[in-house]
Formats: sequence, structure tokens, C-alpha cells
Amino acid sequence: MTEFNQVATIRVLGVGGGGSNAVNRMVADGVKGVDFYICNTDVQVMKNSPCENKIVLGRETTKGLGAGGNPEFGRKAAEESESEIREAIKGSDMVFITAGMGGGTGTGAAPLIAKISKEEGALTVAVVTKPFTFEGKRRMNNAIDGIEELKKHVDSLIIVSNDNLLEVIGRKPIEEAFQAADNVLRQGVQTISDLIAVPALVNLDFADVRSVMQNQGRALIGIGMAEGEDKAVSAAEKAIQSPLLEAQINGATSAIINITGGDKVSLFDAQNAVAVIQDAAGGDVDCIFGIAINEQLGDAIIVTVIATGFEETKKVAKKRSDSRPKESLFTQPSVQAPTTAGVVTSVEENTGDDSIPNFFFNR
Repeated sequence: MTEFNQVATIRVLGVGGGGSNAVNRMVADGVKGVDFYICNTDVQVMKNSPCENKIVLGRETTKGLGAGGNPEFGRKAAEESESEIREAIKGSDMVFITAGMGGGTGTGAAPLIAKISKEEGALTVAVVTKPFTFEGKRRMNNAIDGIEELKKHVDSLIIVSNDNLLEVIGRKPIEEAFQAADNVLRQGVQTISDLIAVPALVNLDFADVRSVMQNQGRALIGIGMAEGEDKAVSAAEKAIQSPLLEAQINGATSAIINITGGDKVSLFDAQNAVAVIQDAAGGDVDCIFGIAINEQLGDAIIVTVIATGFEETKKVAKKRSDSRPKESLFTQPSVQAPTTAGVVTSVEENTGDDSIPNFFFNR
């Protein structure tokens, strides 16, 4: 009898310096259920990475010395290493690609890696950053061109604007700022991994994830946590106001909603959470929901949302305004820190006491 692998294979590829740093933090944090790779042209930087799987891009093209901020060198380096990239991706059900756009390696190599991933049949999702405005027009233009090329080859694309970090993090240490951006990737990866791998009362499978995220373009991922009498409603409201979302969930036509709670979580909680999200999306959204038990949460509940299907809304908006920039079809979430009440407002109120607990991710 034929044996089947019942757990989807998820791989995360960090491309270039920024993407590799994001992967390094996830590896150091002990994120489970996925395979990590870093792909870079700078051998010296790679030596210090805790990630076991390393692909040196363009050994002949760059001699291991980096791409010098030139996306063309990054692209050529990836082309030289195509066989290694393809071997790493082969057999994947889902591939996350993360990169900092604007530089050489991430900007030039990420689109080719995404193309290879799609050719290998993997559901391909990219989480990338746009540079700070103060880094100059050249770097920003490189980033925009790279994103335009990348979106041709991914199923879903999430963009984090580094400028938002200035507004949110302010004078906090720079390490905290980049950790906030990296959390977009971390929460997205861990959320989907848990949805399809962790046993639940109402299970979601990889086919559910694929149906919502395949060939969708813009994807929004939000997560919220609350406790108390109206915990399901509060958690759902926080999820749709999450730093992972650009602004509003309005216009989504498909969503996966997962509710995780203690042993007293109920279908009534699920109904309340789904109702909040459907209403915020405009009412016309097809929802797939799951319910999982995590006794460590006690009375608390965590609601996770993956929303897609914005294309028709954007086409209508485009007819109304020809001046809308093309990249606005894709998510540029405003990365903000939670207040003590869990609602995103300002950095000064961020104590960290009510953030999503580490045990939720480190499983």
C-alpha cells in the first residue's frame, strides 16, 4: 500500500543579508515545524549564522564577497547556483521567501528563487521589506523594481515598510526595530505551520491554506490575543488591527480563521470571532475556521486570520483612480507595538506583558 506523508513540508529561505537575519532570529528563537535555509553571496556573514542549511550564491560570480548592492550581480549569482536552490526547494509543499529589497542579493536573487519554487510546485509566499526613505532613491527604486519582478512569481506577497518602524519604534534600539519587522515573517510562518501540523478539535489542512493563498497576490496575516468575558470578540478585533495588516481587512473575499484557547474554548467563541472578521471584511467573505486547544493559555484565546482575495476590489479601485501605484496591490503592513490593552497605538505604552506568549510560537 502506498504511504503518504501526512504533514506538509514547509521551508523558509532567507535571501541576502536582511532575509538571512530574519531566518537567523527564527532559528535562535527555536521556531519548530519548518526547515530553514539562508542564501547569500557574502560567505563571511554566513559563517556566523546559526542556520545549518546554507547556500552560497554565485561562488564564481561574486567570489563570496557579496553583490555590492547591485541587483544584477544578485540575479546572476542565483542563476549560477540554480541547481543548489532547486535541490533545496524540491519536495516542498510551501516555501516562504524573505528578503530585504533594495540591496544586491535579496533584490536580484529573490525573484529567481521564487520562480524556481513555483516551478517545483510549491505554494510560494514572500515576506519582504522596503528600505528606509533616508537610504536614498537608488535603493528605493531598486526595491520597487525587485518587488515588481518578485510579484510575477509568488502566490502571495507581504511587504513591510521600514519607514513604519521609525514611526512605531522611535528611539528604541535598532535591534528592537528589526525584530518587529522579523515578527511579520515569524508569525506568518508559525501560524501556517501550526494550522496544518498541530492536532485540533476542528482541523485545518494544507489544502485549506493553498485554497486561500494560491495565486492571490495580496495577503494579510493578523494575530490577536485576549481574555475575559468577551475574549473571542476582543481577540478577533486585535487580529484585524494587527501590525501584520496594512490598514483594514475590508474587501477580503477569503479567509482562514483559527481559534486557539484553553480547554473551555467553545464553538460560541468561534462563532463570535468569525462574525467580527466577516463584518470587518464587508460581510462577503468565505471563511474556513479551525479550533485548537492549548491548555497553557488558561482563560485566554488567540485568534489568527489569513485573508486574501482583494483583486476584484483593487480592480474596481483602479478604475476609479488611475493614479494608484501598482505596488499598492500588495500588503505593506504598519508594524506597531501592542499597548497594555493589546490595541496598537504608540510605542511608549508597549510593556511587552500582553504580547503573544513565546510558548505559542516555540513548539
